[in-house]
Amino acid sequence: MSQYNIKKYAVIGAGNMGSGIAQKIATEGHPCILVDLDDEKVERGMNIIKDLLAQGVERKVFRPQQVEKILANLHGTSDWSELADVDLVIEAVFENVDVKRSVFERLSKNCKETAILATNTSSFYVRDLVSAVSHPERLIGLHYFFHPAKNRLVEVIGHEGTSPEAYAAAWASQEAIGKTPIWSADAPGFVVNRYFVPWVNEGVRLLGEGVANLATIEWAAKKAFGVGMGPFELMNVTGVPISMHAANTLGETLGAFYAPGQALIDFCATGEKNWSLEGEVDESKYDVIADRMLGVTFYVASKLVDEGVASVEDIDIGARVGLRWPAGPFELLNQTGVERSRSLAEAAAATYDLEIPEILVKAENHGIPIELVSLSDVGDVEEVRFNRPAAMNALDKTMFIQFDGKLQLARATGKPFVLRGTGKAFVAGADIKFFVDSLNSDSYPAIAEFAGYGQKLFATLGGGEHATVSRLHGLALGGGAEMAISTDYIVASPNAVLGFPETSIGIFPGLGGTQRLPRRIGYPFAKYLLYTGQMLDARTALSIGLIDAVADFSELDATCYEWATKKSIVGREAPTSCSHEKMQAVWDFFEQYSVDEILSGEADCMGNPNLEKAVKRMSQKSYHALKLCEALFVEGAHLELDRALELESRDLATAFNHADALEGLSALLEGRRPNFQQPAFA
Repeated sequence: MSQYNIKKYAVIGAGNMGSGIAQKIATEGHPCILVDLDDEKVERGMNIIKDLLAQGVERKVFRPQQVEKILANLHGTSDWSELADVDLVIEAVFENVDVKRSVFERLSKNCKETAILATNTSSFYVRDLVSAVSHPERLIGLHYFFHPAKNRLVEVIGHEGTSPEAYAAAWASQEAIGKTPIWSADAPGFVVNRYFVPWVNEGVRLLGEGVANLATIEWAAKKAFGVGMGPFELMNVTGVPISMHAANTLGETLGAFYAPGQALIDFCATGEKNWSLEGEVDESKYDVIADRMLGVTFYVASKLVDEGVASVEDIDIGARVGLRWPAGPFELLNQTGVERSRSLAEAAAATYDLEIPEILVKAENHGIPIELVSLSDVGDVEEVRFNRPAAMNALDKTMFIQFDGKLQLARATGKPFVLRGTGKAFVAGADIKFFVDSLNSDSYPAIAEFAGYGQKLFATLGGGEHATVSRLHGLALGGGAEMAISTDYIVASPNAVLGFPETSIGIFPGLGGTQRLPRRIGYPFAKYLLYTGQMLDARTALSIGLIDAVADFSELDATCYEWATKKSIVGREAPTSCSHEKMQAVWDFFEQYSVDEILSGEADCMGNPNLEKAVKRMSQKSYHALKLCEALFVEGAHLELDRALELESRDLATAFNHADALEGLSALLEGRRPNFQQPAFA
């Protein structure tokens, strides 16, 4: 067991950034102390949190009871001795290296030796603080993005002396608080700022060179990158002086390419607060602006990989999660085409006599590989990780192809393996847009091919020579839940949620859900979950046998590895009795009544409010999908699993070619309630 067991957090600095970090930690259910120099500063930080939570209640993001729990997890103080039993301390004071060093000297005196000490610096190396820390092997960089209560990205940075144990614990702690961590070397700008600051700066240079007016640059940048705000509006939102400071810092360290454009220097000298975004757009200038901004992005992103600062995948995750770009730099590069992207990067670099990064020089025409599924050796176990967090690891054809390849490599090692997600989901189902696009273009065969591939892959996940384990944290929905129940064992954190929402969108679970689920939890519970779309938390899922273990996040990986050493499970017999006393009424109800009896009102809920809610939820589902599920349950119950799974493939066309499928899937994309065809007795 690691000496770093993170359960209690603290944040130093009660400003906007520090209070936001503390709010996020408390929102995810963890105790957190907010610390500053005096009570007045602490109170200000606590009030910032309370105001944001009150706004959340107004917007119905939180219920009042949730806010009470969040605030109960928070404690503000100016007494640093209260840090004695804290496991992770995050420094979030302003960017002055001497001030930060004094903070870490004080933390070293007040914290236990096994407390991880982290800095949220964006301007300095993590190693700049080593001299101020006792036991510097526990010093980590945790660079959050504004607003940290909402933005899920965090860069995790070690220095040369950081221990692997401390780094792993810090990484896990960020997943525990709902963040999406990416790895970064201890380098200027870390990952995202290294390419984002030049992106903003290039907009300024275009303005200063008179290439176009500000409104045109803003419009072209938004169009080229598919973003909601261009460089100038972003500076207005985050603060123009912050952009100036960031460009200055990178320029001083890395050279003139990164230094602030003259127009930014001149604007800051005026003392004005915001750029004026008004002006007439000249659409004829689009190509030159887009080419310049893309070229800068491609050059810097490629340079990051060459220098070993970050991986291709983490660079793209940083853009999609942290900046909310619809595509990361390398995805954009591949879309643009390697040859053209190389030319754009060459043009960006030529002005400053810079060499083109090797990864771009050697890139083949089919594009730079982006691993959406990765494989890691963790000792006696292999880990297969899904790396598409901005889409909640939704399954598409590319994911399946890469998953297939990684499964083959994992099996070749002769070791058990664990499946895990990145970000706030394990796998949150299939790519809905693919289904809608296929149906709108009369391309059902593409859906059949996709489902067939998934069925084939999932059939190999359990009952093999070595055990497979699904590690659940966050959402496991639809195809993700079907993937999990295909493995031998499921281990979840307390924050895991499982559900099968397919009947809500006019289809049935076509990757084994109608056949594997009842063999795990019994037909009555399987009917309840598929008919109602009810989502289960980890504890409830454990109580009915849907998952095998629940572990606190600090022990989640170790628990998964322990289960991976068990024998795989060959064949499952569907349970014939209820495994959880509190769920007995649900079991009895769905064992006794058919879909038609429930929806027509013939079924007796016996005044049970849980059953009445279940019936109401069923009435909102696709009747056609419910009847398909019911028929698959009945027919599959008497067959071996392999034969039963063929039934899903057989009936898939019946589901997707029905009007309810396109209606339900489209409604989900459009954020509206579907209008399904109603049964005759409705």
